[in-house]
Amino acid sequence: MSSLSDRLNKARGHQEPTAPQQPTAPDSEPASKPVQPLRTEPRANAGVKERVHQALIDSLGPQLYDPHLPEDELATAVRETLQEVIETEETPLSKSDRTRVIQEVSDDILGHGPLEPFLRDPEVSEIMVNGPDTIYVERSGRLFRADITFTSEAHLRRTIDKIVGRIGRRVDEASPMVDARLPDGSRINAVVPPIALDGSLLTIRKFATDPLTADDLVSFGTLSPASRDFLDACVRGRLNMVISGGTGSGKTTTLNVMSSFVPSDERIVTVEDAAELQLHQDHVLRLESRPDNVEGKGGVSIRDLVRNCLRMRPDRIIVGEVRDGAALDMLQAMNTGHDGSITTVHANTPRDSLARLETMVLMAGVDLPVRAIREQVVGALDVIVQQARLKDGTRRVIAITEVVGMESDTVTLQDIYAFDFSAGRDEEGKFRGGLVATGIRPKFTQHLEDYGVHLPAAMFQQGAAL
Repeated sequence: MSSLSDRLNKARGHQEPTAPQQPTAPDSEPASKPVQPLRTEPRANAGVKERVHQALIDSLGPQLYDPHLPEDELATAVRETLQEVIETEETPLSKSDRTRVIQEVSDDILGHGPLEPFLRDPEVSEIMVNGPDTIYVERSGRLFRADITFTSEAHLRRTIDKIVGRIGRRVDEASPMVDARLPDGSRINAVVPPIALDGSLLTIRKFATDPLTADDLVSFGTLSPASRDFLDACVRGRLNMVISGGTGSGKTTTLNVMSSFVPSDERIVTVEDAAELQLHQDHVLRLESRPDNVEGKGGVSIRDLVRNCLRMRPDRIIVGEVRDGAALDMLQAMNTGHDGSITTVHANTPRDSLARLETMVLMAGVDLPVRAIREQVVGALDVIVQQARLKDGTRRVIAITEVVGMESDTVTLQDIYAFDFSAGRDEEGKFRGGLVATGIRPKFTQHLEDYGVHLPAAMFQQGAAL
């Protein structure tokens, strides 16, 4: 059996005399690049890293892909072997360079390659890979370009395959798009060629290790103390609510916080595409949809789950997002004794969210007149919480709207609270305004009183800051 040194020399023999270097950024930065690009530690020498990586694979072989080997044992074996391999490396390396090579090769084998530092960074909320040479990350609602890259398209594809393979999914030419999640719950979307023209695309929306609380949203400016208390009262009073907003506006985070207001003695059933909600009540049942298999069979949709959970004796149904005919089943659940249900939709305004719900009900394939659909909506919904990501990068609740009823064929809405954009911005460009009362007292106040939830009159005085 050959020694590590022999295998390392063999691996070197396959290298070109001069390994191609990664292209460096030009001296003049393009105008579109952020003023403060995100910096990480410089990447290790590509030739050394590749030789060490190959020697590690030659040494451990099938152990790297043994599904029965515990992750901690594999990690220990990889790190011990890396130490042995790096000691046989003839290229002079400083202590910091050796540490960096070990860390990067370990990240490639055990983790997610160059993305691993960002996955460990709690301040990074989203990672966007636009091909092997371009990586952006989001911090505090703003995008920054990272100065690291994948070594090649093949390197990026290996990382994507590792992510989706762990949960039994696949992505290839036959199925070039996939939604998946990391073990910590972070949401993954991957698109590969031929659909992606300039290289594979990967988007990771990170999952908070510790779920945000209502107090966290208050400290971030998403809510104020009074608006937090108002939404708490609406949830405890078993009002049916929809959280509306655009992609990345923070709907799921707000849904998670509002779900935490549900009393602990209720039976809650959650339905999601990718399990993100983190509820701490004692009686929570979590359901997650499943896509079709390779043969195009075996899929379980959100609509299937919503219909099924009606047979599970829920006190409340919480749907992560409705985007198809499941809207009809959700509205019917709200109308048939499951008060206090909550869901989210993609829409720019409260009025648009109603139009979206109408469209999705029609997607269910049921031939209903528009007036009947609107009557269903009015009978089901009580409150719409509108959320947005503003130009300054902050995520704010910009309206809390009551669904009042119908006049002729039109659904009537009234804003209970609205965001005050007239307050302008501060020196850093952040909005000074917040939610203020419009002076209208909601019609569901008496309903809340019946549930023992009292709302002080001062909460609705016109101009009262929330």
